Amino acid sequence: MLALEFAFELFLSSGSNTSVKFKFSILRLRFEFELVFALALTNTPNMDLPVFLLKRLGLVALFLILIVALGYLPAQNEFSQIALFYFPAFLLYLWLCMKADDDKEVRILLGVAVLARLLIFPAFPQLSDDIYRFVWDGRLILNGINPFEQLPAYYMLAGNEVRGLNQELFDQLNSPEYFTIYPPVAQGVFALAAYLFRESINHSALLIKGFLLLCEVGTILLLPSLLRKLRLPVKNALFYALNPLVIIEVVGNLHFEGAMVFFLLLAFWWIINERLLLSAIAMALSIAAKLLPLLFLFFFIRRLGIKRAFLYFLAIGVMVLMLFAPLLGEAFFAGFGSSLDLYFRRFEFNGSIYYLVRWLGYQTVGYNLIKFAGPILAMGTFIGISLAALRDRKNDWPSIFALCLFAICLYLAFTPTIHPWYSILPLTLSIFTRFRFPILWTGLIMLTYINYSYSPYWENGWLVLLEYSLVYGAATYEIVSGNSCFSYPFRGHFLSRK
Repeated sequence: MLALEFAFELFLSSGSNTSVKFKFSILRLRFEFELVFALALTNTPNMDLPVFLLKRLGLVALFLILIVALGYLPAQNEFSQIALFYFPAFLLYLWLCMKADDDKEVRILLGVAVLARLLIFPAFPQLSDDIYRFVWDGRLILNGINPFEQLPAYYMLAGNEVRGLNQELFDQLNSPEYFTIYPPVAQGVFALAAYLFRESINHSALLIKGFLLLCEVGTILLLPSLLRKLRLPVKNALFYALNPLVIIEVVGNLHFEGAMVFFLLLAFWWIINERLLLSAIAMALSIAAKLLPLLFLFFFIRRLGIKRAFLYFLAIGVMVLMLFAPLLGEAFFAGFGSSLDLYFRRFEFNGSIYYLVRWLGYQTVGYNLIKFAGPILAMGTFIGISLAALRDRKNDWPSIFALCLFAICLYLAFTPTIHPWYSILPLTLSIFTRFRFPILWTGLIMLTYINYSYSPYWENGWLVLLEYSLVYGAATYEIVSGNSCFSYPFRGHFLSRK
């Protein structure tokens, strides 16, 4: 431990530009890291302590330092720093996941995953400016105004002023010309943050982080039980829990994929345990956090049967309606519909098959076909998922995860916009299947942050080509060969038993 302490002191003494908050977090890392491991190791009497420390502790400490650095230091346009911290952390993540020797290490590494999230909790979002729209929407709701009612510029006009909305906040919105697109679970959290912290953006960010942190801890606690229930190695939970993209994009940058994943896994847990009403409530909450779980409902029909599926969908529908009720009205349908239409017809970022269609449009007719191609590809997603559900002949719950993985990957393949945090849902579903290409994707998709470092902004098509060549290549290999890109020995029993 002296060597580790020396390394920390050396790290703290290097570089005069390191922020005070970052230094404090590193000091807290040393204390919490030693405390967590001391507590964990006292509950693992059969572990050879010196061997464990020599084999893992240094690399775990380095992983946590990289996560802390990534959470506090680089801005969105500083790709060199992002790459410097993220890609070594990703390699360490793969090594830790694949080399954990036994159940005790898995338990400890799940604790490390929670610790990593706690360490970046105080950091203000570095790689995303969505927080300003969160605060904007929350303050509108606090003033009794539906956030879907008007574009932000409306409230900057004389006579339309709203308390808490000012020019400074408006200037930091990343898409002021578009209606908000956040569903009710997110809007509820925004409103709570605005109510408790009416003047402070920093404190509002911390409250939103607190909600997402609770969701993440819930997911990390739920994953082992769900994997055991499905007779899968609990070690698979590390692929989600330690993934640096998940840690940074959810707790660091406040993306609500963390809430969606928690409620989705909770819905699966309860439906596998024949608690249909509780599962329906959790599924509704997942849909109300992000709409994507709607893609999976077709696959429930065969497993539940027509009658039970009808009752299940009815319960989901009632709960979703209750959650959306405070926002419903003409303003919601106009604003939310406009946002969805723009998403499929105008937004473009890191697309895969869609970019091929766009290229063909330029080659054949000389202009971008997004206005037509976006809706057509969305319809293709619906048709593909429907056909997969019709061809499905299994009625067991373990097989549904591969179908859900197919559905979300098909959707993302056809959509014009794929931000890094969109890969979190495929990653989550993949740990319940034999497929591991989404893990590779979470590493490669961070290359897209290089686009923000260019002035003026432009998208590096060569990196998009590299990203999807490797991801589609890995997926094809796994489908054709029946093997996984990332495999590992697992010798444990306690965590993997039924």
